[in-house]
Amino acid sequence: MRNMIIASTSTIHGSSYLAYLLPDILKAFKINDIKNLLFIPYARPGGISHDSYTDKVREAFKDTGVTVKGIHEYENTQDAIKNAQAIFTGGGNTFVLVKALHDLHLMETLRKQIYAGTFYIGTSAGSNICGLNMRNTNDMPIVMPASFKTTGAIGYNINAHYLDPDTDSTHMGETREERIKEFHFYNNLPVVGLREGSYIRVTDKEELLCGPHTARVFTKDNEAIEVNSGYDFAQLSN
Repeated sequence: MRNMIIASTSTIHGSSYLAYLLPDILKAFKINDIKNLLFIPYARPGGISHDSYTDKVREAFKDTGVTVKGIHEYENTQDAIKNAQAIFTGGGNTFVLVKALHDLHLMETLRKQIYAGTFYIGTSAGSNICGLNMRNTNDMPIVMPASFKTTGAIGYNINAHYLDPDTDSTHMGETREERIKEFHFYNNLPVVGLREGSYIRVTDKEELLCGPHTARVFTKDNEAIEVNSGYDFAQLSN
C-alpha cells in the first residue's frame, strides 16, 4: 500500500519551508504513529551540504515531536531506507539526486519500501523520482546518472514547478508546454504539470490532486487538459 505526498515545491511564496505541507504530513504521521523521519539530502539545492540541508528540515519539524536524521549520517544507507518509518526526499538538482541514488544502489530499495507502505514525501526533485524516469525535470544536467530510470512509484512523470506561458513576457525560449511536447515526440508516457502549491496525495490506489490550483495533464498526440483538485491521476496508468 503506497502512502505518499508528491509536491511540486517545498515552499510557496510568502511562507516558510514546508509550512503548507506540514498539516497533511503531521496528520499522516499521527495516523501511522510515525516519530522518526529519514531525510535524503542528495539533491543539494545550490550546492548546500548534506548536513546543512538536513538541519533545514530539522528546523521545519522542530516543534512537532518528529526526529529527523539524514541518510548520510548512517553507515549503511540500504538499512536506513529499509528501517525508516517515513522518508522525505528534498528538492534541488534531479540529476545530482538520481546519480547518487543509482551510485549507492538505493533506487530499487526506495521503490520497494514505497510499495511496502513506508510513508514517502517528495518535493521538486524528490517528486520527479516518483515517476518512471527523470526526463521531465527542469534541471541542468550538471552530472550524468548511470540511468534516467527512477522509482516508478506512479505510472507517469511529474513536471514540477509547472509554469504557464506569460503573455506579457518578452522571453522567446520554449515554454514548458513546448518542452513536454518535445518529450512526447519520442515518448508515450503521460506527464503531469504540477503547479506551485499543489501536491498529489497517494493512498493505496488513489492519487488525488490537492491544493488550490488545477494541474495540467499531457498525453501523446492529444491536447493538454486541466484537471481540478480531487482528480485521481491513477487513471493515467490504465
